[in-house]
Amino acid sequence: MKTDDIRKMSAEERLKKLEELREELVKLRLKAAVGTLENPGAIRAIRKTIARILTVMREEELANQRGAGSKA
Repeated sequence: MKTDDIRKMSAEERLKKLEELREELVKLRLKAAVGTLENPGAIRAIRKTIARILTVMREEELANQRGAGSKA
């Protein structure tokens, strides 16, 4: 998932996607532990997507803080 796609999502959509990805990551880690994981690169890809979502969420949080701080 690209960063631009993440930025276009609403905050609720991001939270939902983040939850889905975290669940998928747990499932993949379980498969890796058992030894039935077909694509080991999928774990890394999901971790990066989670990081992208968290980064965008943090950027928006900081932008909102700056916006509120400058009005005071």
